[in-house]
Amino acid sequence: MQTILIRNARIVNRGTITEGDLFIRAGRIERIGSSLNAVADMELDAAGKFLIPGIIDDQVHFREPGLTHKATIATESCAAVAGGVTSFMEMPNVNPPSVTQGLLEEKYQIGARTSLANYSFYMGTTNDNLDEVLRTDPRRVCGIKVFMGSSTGNMLVDAPNVLERIFAEAPMLVATHCEDEATVRHNLQHFKNRYGDRLTAAYHPRIRNVEACLLSSSFAVGLARKYNTRLHILHISTKNELDLFDNSVPLAQKRITSEVCVHHLRFQSGDYARYGNQIKCNPAIKSRAHREALLPALLDDRLDVVATDHAPHTWEEKSQPYLQAPSGLPLVQHSLNVMLEFYHAGKISLEKIVEKMCHAPAVAFQVRERGFIEEGYWADLALVDVDYRWTVAKENLFYKCGWSPFEGKTFRGKVLTTIVSGHLAWRDGKFDDSKMGERLLFDR
Repeated sequence: MQTILIRNARIVNRGTITEGDLFIRAGRIERIGSSLNAVADMELDAAGKFLIPGIIDDQVHFREPGLTHKATIATESCAAVAGGVTSFMEMPNVNPPSVTQGLLEEKYQIGARTSLANYSFYMGTTNDNLDEVLRTDPRRVCGIKVFMGSSTGNMLVDAPNVLERIFAEAPMLVATHCEDEATVRHNLQHFKNRYGDRLTAAYHPRIRNVEACLLSSSFAVGLARKYNTRLHILHISTKNELDLFDNSVPLAQKRITSEVCVHHLRFQSGDYARYGNQIKCNPAIKSRAHREALLPALLDDRLDVVATDHAPHTWEEKSQPYLQAPSGLPLVQHSLNVMLEFYHAGKISLEKIVEKMCHAPAVAFQVRERGFIEEGYWADLALVDVDYRWTVAKENLFYKCGWSPFEGKTFRGKVLTTIVSGHLAWRDGKFDDSKMGERLLFDR
């Protein structure tokens, strides 16, 4: 593996920005300092640019196996790398679902062969696979995923005794999708009876409403407190849920943590008029009042991690009527761009963006030797020009689905170079797939 010397970078790490050089050997950061005296196979001049740890996205759907007309691990990992995401944790609602140790291992084998980014895959739960779930190795798997509300893939876990046992016996982090199924079904039937085929995406936040989220999240938190479960609640979308989370202790000491996704920070329910099914997702994008509560909660550490819930579908699928159109949107290539919009608006610092997208996922999931720019750590890095202006177009999208709600949008800020486990995977608009990413490991 080649040695790499990065000079004159503005290094963003652990709440500070310092200018310096960084030397990479054998996939790891060997030295950080000023005016390093080192000879490397490749030297990069980063003058005026920011060097950040590679982003760790703790929630993506890359659709493989079985749904590869939408996406593959190969295509979506490339999109991730182009956006500065060097590691991802992928969900089990594929076909067949990842609900046995054998099926889970098959996904790891696909990742090893085809993922340009570092990878981990969640073990999925059902109402009847607890024995398989309990065999999951916490050192080699990011977590156990529980759909406490139904979403794409029909993996709803709603048997109370099963949920109790999962929370009581899980050997590792439990990540939950929280929407109360009875509430969602009641609301859906009400609006179908009233509007029938005239239903549009504008009704989505009224069907998958605030109450559904709060009921389910509160139930999960109650179970976690009862059993001292290591709980991570995904994609918080309402201001009502924020009181469930504690910001009085450091992240590493929390037993209950939370995630917010970039689309819930960026969009609000008024945007359905423009985007329609493009922004139909579960949980739904809520009103402006809910959106406006999320960023302050991220800043004061009630919300711990920023992720995407990247969930691509084909344009043809999303173009169906509301009731038939699947939920989810592609985001992993543009998550940093969304956060940089807040930075340029003066609403968040670069240091805080790095904390929430890089450091916090590593800490919350106990990822081994990643998420920070430290000597001895894996060299997962993104070199960013925060002032570079570019416009999203089909020609520069790397999602297999070939569309984005940001098409036509001009962003300020671009990832110029991405290094994955010491490999120069993305530079100046080109990928190098001569080396794949590494399997994530966990200090548990």
